[in-house]
Amino acid sequence: MSLHTSVELNHTIVGVKDREQSAAFLARVLGLELGAGWGPFLPVTTGNGVTLDFVTLPPHLEVTPQHYAFLVPEEAFDGIFARMREECDEYWADPARTQPGQINHNDGGRGVYFLDPSGHYLEVITRPYGSQAD
Repeated sequence: MSLHTSVELNHTIVGVKDREQSAAFLARVLGLELGAGWGPFLPVTTGNGVTLDFVTLPPHLEVTPQHYAFLVPEEAFDGIFARMREECDEYWADPARTQPGQINHNDGGRGVYFLDPSGHYLEVITRPYGSQAD
């Protein structure tokens, strides 16, 4: 049992090629609001209060692709999937990208993987891993 059950992720910094492009992309696809810029950061806040602070990296630095997974309600998936398909040429049912143009049904839900404009690997799921359908 953890002694620090009140610990929560508050924010993370997402290094990208263009903060406006990547933050707006995520906000559009997920149906979230783009926050007001603060210094070098452009925030997108999720429903549980976690903020992704997008920052444009200097030209001499390469973007190191990261993985960001978003748990969404089942009823939101169709709209997110439709917006993602408008924005992206490719998507996959699996992280290894062996199932192009498909979604998965892991744990009785639905999920999909796709890339953001800077090459970060995004995932949308409707059920947490290991939750199993009732």
